[in-house]
Amino acid sequence: MKLTDFPSDIRDLVIPAPAGEMLYRCLDCGNEHGINELLYVCPDCGSVMMLHETSNLAAKKADGPTWRKVLDHRRMLNIPALKGIYRYHEFLGPVVPLESVIYLGEGHTPVVEANSRLQELTGARFFFKNDGQNPSASFKDRGMASALSYINSLIQKGTMKEILAVCASTGDTSAAAALYASYLTEGIKSAVLLPQGKVTPQQLSQPLGNGAKVFEIPGVFDDCMKVVENLSSRYDVALLNSKNAWRILGQESYSFEIAQDFDYDMANMVVVVPIGNAGNITAVMNGFLKFLDAGIIETLPKIIGVQSHHANPVYRYYLEPDTAKREFKPVTVKPSVAQAAMIGNPVSMPRVINVVETYNRLSGQKNVFFMEVTEQAIMDSELIANRNGHIACTQGGETLAGLMEAVKQGLISSDETAVIDSTAHALKFSGFQETYFTGTFPPEFGITPNPELINAPEELKAEGLTEFPASGAPLTGEAFERFVRLSADAIAARLNLSRQT
Repeated sequence: MKLTDFPSDIRDLVIPAPAGEMLYRCLDCGNEHGINELLYVCPDCGSVMMLHETSNLAAKKADGPTWRKVLDHRRMLNIPALKGIYRYHEFLGPVVPLESVIYLGEGHTPVVEANSRLQELTGARFFFKNDGQNPSASFKDRGMASALSYINSLIQKGTMKEILAVCASTGDTSAAAALYASYLTEGIKSAVLLPQGKVTPQQLSQPLGNGAKVFEIPGVFDDCMKVVENLSSRYDVALLNSKNAWRILGQESYSFEIAQDFDYDMANMVVVVPIGNAGNITAVMNGFLKFLDAGIIETLPKIIGVQSHHANPVYRYYLEPDTAKREFKPVTVKPSVAQAAMIGNPVSMPRVINVVETYNRLSGQKNVFFMEVTEQAIMDSELIANRNGHIACTQGGETLAGLMEAVKQGLISSDETAVIDSTAHALKFSGFQETYFTGTFPPEFGITPNPELINAPEELKAEGLTEFPASGAPLTGEAFERFVRLSADAIAARLNLSRQT
């Protein structure tokens, strides 16, 4: 749709120009720092930071009802920079020029309602938000689009050059970082650190295919993260993990999309997300807070964070009801099929603590909850979801298991609707499905396959056949017709099909 066809009262607002004032704010000492260079931790105290837009740009430009109208009309534009997460430019990186925005098709992933059978099994009305339909097949593309767009703006200004983008990863971060870095043909290369043997072959192939330098490090993700932190503190690199506040900023788009897809009515809504490095749940809460502050939504949805019992430091922290007695303690993780959640010392834990407090206060009640689920429940839930028409990854199985646990605990009522996060595409974790079907999970996972969920191909050679087609040696004539007929009859017999009358 052309701009001239838009209503005159919003025409000047639809295409944004760079504006506003942004800075880093430390969550510990409160000191503020400019954004002219990339900072990952506070130079004064070493704590993590968050980005803030300090000029109150969104409120100055429009009120809530006008913003809804603007955002809904931006849907109809054919400007690539506004097709992705930067549809919400004023709420993400308003200082980033549209010509710096990298758009690879990320964002605006579908929300798909569960079928009646799955909703009945779960005990709640809910939707999967399929973030595995992002370009690199995970939600991490949201943050990379933000971080790399800002880096691109610095390159274009001439304030950065010859950048090495580096990250630690359990798979999805490395895939997204390598993809977006490879799109920038000038001035940037990428390197990723992966825990050796802890990344699926499908995930490993992605950064390799995009030309990143890949290093496999002994240990788990937390060990890789420490190496990357040390690297970024002593060498000139661009850190692309969630310590990078621009990464968290881009992931806020998940909340904006949910609000828009449900016509900005967040009353009786529940959003369920898995917790790994704690960046995503931070971003989800912060996104809804921004829309509330701008008057775009009037109610904050309930937030439920889910962790595996094999990696549950955030869940353990919130087990203590007395805020004065809470003490965060990292945990030693055990193997998990939800690999992105297999993090015992989440980088964004200070952000979670800060934002949860604000979220509950502005909700007027406790509105953020945390669930723990078993590895068995995660794997079973993934398979059940996909048997009912979804493309859920193991993290999607984790959120479904968390939803069922929340219903069981009475945290979700019959008049509430949930949106649960499938963070990556199911194909990234197909190896775990195969392991389940073959019953070959190592004991440390604690997973026993349910025979009702096991599926495997069946070899079929119909009785009475002595000749079979082969590559380079096809059957012909009567032999081929006999092969087709008897094979079809054998399939019909196994499936108990009735003949046509």
